[in-house]
Amino acid sequence: MSGGAGRPRRLLTIGHSYSVGVNRRLAHELAAAGEWDVTAAAPARFHGDFGWHVTTAEPGEQCTLARLPAYFTQPVHLMLYGRPLFELLRRPWDLVHCWEEPYVAAAAEVAFATSARVPLVFATFQNIAKRYPPPFNWIERRTFKRADGFIAFGRTVFDVLTDRGVPPSRVRTIPPGVDTIRFAPDPETRAAVRASLGWRDEVPVVGFLGRLVPEKGVTLLAETLDRVALPWRALIIGAGPLEATLRAWARRHGARVAINTEVRHQDVPRWLNAMDVLAAPSQSTPKWREQFGRMLIEAFACGVPVVASDSGEIPHVVGGSGIIVAEGDVAAWTRALQQVLGDEALRRDLSARGRLAAVSRYDWPVVARQHADFFRRLVDGALA
Repeated sequence: MSGGAGRPRRLLTIGHSYSVGVNRRLAHELAAAGEWDVTAAAPARFHGDFGWHVTTAEPGEQCTLARLPAYFTQPVHLMLYGRPLFELLRRPWDLVHCWEEPYVAAAAEVAFATSARVPLVFATFQNIAKRYPPPFNWIERRTFKRADGFIAFGRTVFDVLTDRGVPPSRVRTIPPGVDTIRFAPDPETRAAVRASLGWRDEVPVVGFLGRLVPEKGVTLLAETLDRVALPWRALIIGAGPLEATLRAWARRHGARVAINTEVRHQDVPRWLNAMDVLAAPSQSTPKWREQFGRMLIEAFACGVPVVASDSGEIPHVVGGSGIIVAEGDVAAWTRALQQVLGDEALRRDLSARGRLAAVSRYDWPVVARQHADFFRRLVDGALA
């Protein structure tokens, strides 16, 4: 199926993440390029990490926003859209793209209701071959059978899909994107944030951005910093069950440690700019390994050097633009942080490499072009 002469192809992209405007950048960029008439479908209201969120259109947004009723949004794998989604899917789409994991209830709705004549693509972060209990294993089998293609958000995701029998030609490895204008080096903001914390000297700041949970390695970072002999400050941005543990650790260090558990995503660039290095010490477990690490590319875009563990997808994301350290090796982490903290020239070099990676590999227009190429090939039947 293809668009008529002079008519953009009609793309429907569906995802609960689209309830937050910044997450619709893919849909916006695809629409802005002119090849696709894009509708992004999202829950009208969604219960996320910070409570209920009401979905609204962003100023200047190029895609059409379809706000759908959604039920059982916590936990998200039980969420259902219901009849309004079925009615939306009956429109004459050229391609449907679903940004819901293939084993969740919403994915079952999309797989069931999308016409067999319309190419259907699922996007997934899942980089461990898991065995789900009923009914989720039934849903996954159904969506895998129905899907015409998959977007793998990383090399480890691609490996899981192809190991499970998905033909490589039906999978594209494409990363999430970052807004390299909003996330950019900003010396004035850096100085203002540091001054607000009472940090008016040039002592390097080691930052952490993410959930305060064991698998994100934040306690390993604390243990590492206790061993670092050079001067440092620590800025921890995130929330989670380890907050009390970290605050107890922070009290031992007084004003050299700051913890902020209430930073919204739109404010993340300000706090990243206050850091001299971002530490991402993620720790794999039998049921989890880092799936991508959006904070890595956000730090790159802000020109913040990255030191990260070798959990899951991280080495593929970082490549040669940062420093990779073995997951649980505190001694290696201590050496790596001391190396970066003690070498300003190295920090400048890592900053430049990270910013180049953000602009050339992870900028949203770059990511959108990769999606558009895959979608076009699916619609035209041009996959090998």
